[in-house]
Amino acid sequence: MSRGRIISGTRSITLEDVAARAARAAQGLHELGVGEGDAIALMLRNDFAFFEATLAAVTLGAYAVPVNWHFTAEEAGYIFEDAGAKAVVIHADLLPQVRAALRPELPVFVVQTPPEILNAYRLAPEQGRLPEGATSWEAWLPSHQPWTAPPKSFRSSMIYTSGTTGHPKGVRRRPMNAEQNERVAQLARDAFGITPGLRTVMTGPMYHSAPNFFAMHSFRAGGTIVLQPRFDPGELLRLVERHQVTSMHMVPTMFVRLLKLPPDVRRRYDLSSLRTVVHAAAPCPPDIKRQMIDWFGPVIVEYYGGTESGAVTFCDTAQWLAHPGTVGTPVTGGTVRIYGDDGRVLPPGQVGDVYMRLAFYPEFTYFGKDDKRREIERDGLITCGDMGYLDEDGFLYLCDRRRDMVISGGVNIYPAEIEAALHNVPGVRDCAVFGIPDEEFGETLAAVIAPEDGAALTPTGVQEALRPHLAAYKIPRHVEFRDELPREDSGKIFKRKLRQPFWERAGRNI
Repeated sequence: MSRGRIISGTRSITLEDVAARAARAAQGLHELGVGEGDAIALMLRNDFAFFEATLAAVTLGAYAVPVNWHFTAEEAGYIFEDAGAKAVVIHADLLPQVRAALRPELPVFVVQTPPEILNAYRLAPEQGRLPEGATSWEAWLPSHQPWTAPPKSFRSSMIYTSGTTGHPKGVRRRPMNAEQNERVAQLARDAFGITPGLRTVMTGPMYHSAPNFFAMHSFRAGGTIVLQPRFDPGELLRLVERHQVTSMHMVPTMFVRLLKLPPDVRRRYDLSSLRTVVHAAAPCPPDIKRQMIDWFGPVIVEYYGGTESGAVTFCDTAQWLAHPGTVGTPVTGGTVRIYGDDGRVLPPGQVGDVYMRLAFYPEFTYFGKDDKRREIERDGLITCGDMGYLDEDGFLYLCDRRRDMVISGGVNIYPAEIEAALHNVPGVRDCAVFGIPDEEFGETLAAVIAPEDGAALTPTGVQEALRPHLAAYKIPRHVEFRDELPREDSGKIFKRKLRQPFWERAGRNI
């Protein structure tokens, strides 16, 4: 292994030491009965332990299951149970919010929350300390000898992604063979700029599939990985200059926040080390992307895909400038087709449902939900619910989303889950949740509610009623009330009629 390091605040650890600690963790988890195909839940912010626990799971042929640390006990508990987690590794400050979901017999390893994370989230020092009686990850690791047997079949992390039912689904892939492993590593090099010895800043949480992929492949490439505790645009520029960063993964919301920095701050830092700044996860407004290209130079690249599909299309700066608004052409081994409502493959220029596949990516299913997996497939391709078209040159353009999914700041949010929670709020008779334009985040959540007769609901009251049940980012920012909600003949709420005026005023559809 190279001399790469992981850096967080004033702390630093070599990749060799991370691997050595992961080997001890693998042995300890093995002694607990964790084996091939089992799951280890990680409720961790970006920290050294995230790498250690993930690598330990990989060594055993088990699945690391990152859990969104914004989740309530209700939400996290569902994933712990659904994945059949054999153990949980969690930061100390996150333990109180999910303690009710942890079964007494479930092994829980608590990681002390480091100072840089406490400071970034304005947490008191005592919130980062281990509670009495907790099993310390730091103390537990040295009590085991390193795992010395050959690693088991390689499995990628099982990332949970929600669907139209509102219940999260675990994307569980088959083990990778050597050829698939090399093809995926080649894609990481060619499209993501993850080359041996790279230097990167992790700007997004590793419980999301793309940052998770980027971080773990950067580790395997022997890179220097700087963990930014919480995205801050000015601090990111300082880190790029200080560590001579070569590659980063970002989302458009980060571009927006960077461009809001005063001109003197933007000019202050030397960004000439950058070779690849890859973005995806949400549509990027063309004017924002042009400004980033003008500032950062021809290093901005883009891909399109999903947790289920992997990165299927790609475009570099020159391709995007020649085809403004595109998300690229299929990578080697990638296939994209556009289907009409009648199931026909559509010719260039016609908008339909986007279906795709990456031939060398291991097959997947939704863990325990094979029927949901079949619902998104057509002719061996899968869809993430987006609509778009291919031009005559084979470049893909996205136009709208077939499903109701909202992408806010690069985070997928599914209205069905929020609507289910709203129906449990006293006084709510009917409701609809959807995305509306937001200058910074691309989209934000709106809820339109039909109250029961005599109910005295207020926007603030509704938001507060949801907080015990939903992560903060799922709470609708805009709440309004109507006597009745429009419904289609089928009885479904006609969301387009509710959503359309907001988007018309913004002059865009996505």
